[in-house]
Amino acid sequence: MKPSAGMTSSDKRMVIVREESLNDRAAVREVNIRAFGQTIEADLVDALREHLAGLLSLVAIKDKHVVGHILFSPVTITAEDGIIEGMGLAPMAVLPGYQRQGIGSELVHAGIARLASIACPFVVVLGHPHYYPRFGFEPASRHGIRSEWKVPDEAFMILVLDQARIQAVSGVARYWPEFSAAL
Repeated sequence: MKPSAGMTSSDKRMVIVREESLNDRAAVREVNIRAFGQTIEADLVDALREHLAGLLSLVAIKDKHVVGHILFSPVTITAEDGIIEGMGLAPMAVLPGYQRQGIGSELVHAGIARLASIACPFVVVLGHPHYYPRFGFEPASRHGIRSEWKVPDEAFMILVLDQARIQAVSGVARYWPEFSAAL
C-alpha cells in the first residue's frame, strides 16, 4: 500500500493497530463522535460492548493517541441446513485530522487478517460501494445474501473468507438488535 500524498513511508509505519483495551473506551467514543459528527455510532459501540461477547474491536494509535477505531460483531445467516455465523464490520471511524492517510485501510486489513486467522467464514458491511471493494468486498446479492434492512444492493457487501463454508448459504444476514435500534 502506498502512503497518501504528503505522507512518507516512515509516517505510515508510525500507526499501530491493536485490540482495544479498557483504557481506550473513552477515546474510542470520542473518535466515533468526531468522525461521524453525532453520537449514534458511539452509542452503538457502547451498547454492543455491554450486551455482546465475540466482538473484535481494534484501534489505530498514532503519536500515542487513539486516532481510529473499527468494530466487528457477530452476524448470522439462516440457511436451509442451519445458521452460519460470520462478522459484520461497523462502525469504522478515523479522527477528521487523520483521514485520507490510510489509517482506515490499515484497520480494515488488520481486522480481516485477524478474522481469517480464526476461520471466520465471511464479513459483511453496509458501506460505501466505492470504498470497500478494494478489500475484496462485493455485493452480497451475488451470493444470494441480503440485508435485513432495505438498503441499496451495491451498499450491502460481503467478503467471503471461507468459500467452502459459505458456498451453499443464502438468506438474510441479521445483525444484533442494537443495530436496528441505532437506525
